[in-house]
Amino acid sequence: MLRVLKKLPFNSVTRRRWMTTSATVMSFGDGSHGALGLPTSVTGIGSDAYEPTPIPSLPPDVSSIAAGHYHSLAVTSQGHIWSWGRNAEGQLGRAIDSPRETWIEPQRIDGLSGVKSAYASGVVSAAIGTDGSVWIWGKSKRGQLGLGIGITDSVTPTRIKALAKEEIVKVSFGWGHALALTKTGKLFGWGYSADGRLGKREITVTSPLDSVTNLSSTLKVEEAEKVVLEAMGKENDMPIIWEPCLINELKDVEVADVSCGLDHTLVLLRDGTLLSGGSNIYGQLGRSSIQDLELLPVDISVHPVSISSGLGHSLAICQIPSSEGGEGISGVFSWGWGQNRQLGREGPGNIPLLVDGLLGEKPVVVSGGRVHSIALTDNGEVFAWGCGRNGRLGLGSSVDEPEPIVVEFDEDVNVLQVASGFDHNLVLTS
Repeated sequence: MLRVLKKLPFNSVTRRRWMTTSATVMSFGDGSHGALGLPTSVTGIGSDAYEPTPIPSLPPDVSSIAAGHYHSLAVTSQGHIWSWGRNAEGQLGRAIDSPRETWIEPQRIDGLSGVKSAYASGVVSAAIGTDGSVWIWGKSKRGQLGLGIGITDSVTPTRIKALAKEEIVKVSFGWGHALALTKTGKLFGWGYSADGRLGKREITVTSPLDSVTNLSSTLKVEEAEKVVLEAMGKENDMPIIWEPCLINELKDVEVADVSCGLDHTLVLLRDGTLLSGGSNIYGQLGRSSIQDLELLPVDISVHPVSISSGLGHSLAICQIPSSEGGEGISGVFSWGWGQNRQLGREGPGNIPLLVDGLLGEKPVVVSGGRVHSIALTDNGEVFAWGCGRNGRLGLGSSVDEPEPIVVEFDEDVNVLQVASGFDHNLVLTS
């Protein structure tokens, strides 16, 4: 029997298309945290999946998906939300002391209904209701919950009261900071605010990264990430904003989209201007200066229409003008950390440059993981590139790919949405 699902909105993770049949969520990549949601009979306990594999235990009416660093979320057309993967911080919306072997099993989160979309980071999850309300759960000592001074954990979904008067359409999370976009184009931020990742604050703060000197272009990304997090962990007086506050320097402009990396932020304005702020240790800001603690324009010559942030790299779908006039073509630009070829092109990392391997395609969605990237085109093709470890490219191997390669699906599979966690990916199909 055909089941008609609601129309998906066109945003940074979804293609505009009517879903006219039952939906299936597929996953591939690192299975060590249970983020794949696959039963042990399919992959074995904690095993990886090297090709897109259907998750059998989800309902047939999933309408959108979200990938945290190590866990996953799915929203149904009935407004319910399902979760699976890492739960050490309560990010699944179930008891932290629940048996670890059950984390891999997708379960519906009790007490939540009327959900429109979901978002996640490493330690928290959030849901936006049909009324624009924001609900959050998990555990973060860096204020990422946004629930008030000193509140560092919420086992059950709790509404962010500071945003009660706003209609929120998107939330984005870094490792410790968070941003929320309203329907009218206002941007609110909270959490860890060092380096200007939440805009320029009245009190200038410095990041523990200022004292980090051993990050080089040859350092492996796992080693670089460890250095960053250790520096943050040693900080005694963390600059924290405990409740959502309006980003002051953007109060007179309208924001179209936002995306948070591990410790940087991308903000796309409705006039096509792209801003970046936060750490520039990998060149992920796309500009030469690393000292300015505020949101400033990215050095890019074309106007982006969609953005995404990986751990230390940035991606943008841009409309490239035609030299002969007319509509032009769509292309993906990348910059930032490229040690594992996640930029998908040659050239300096700190400068936004075109990914030539996607020319001729029409990318509509791009998503960045820890050290890999994926893109979805308007005809439903999925491309992946970067680090192939744990099968995170979905190409059947662990080989790194320096350029975009097509991920194979059965002919009758229609891909609607893609989302990358740190080392795993989700694909929504019909």
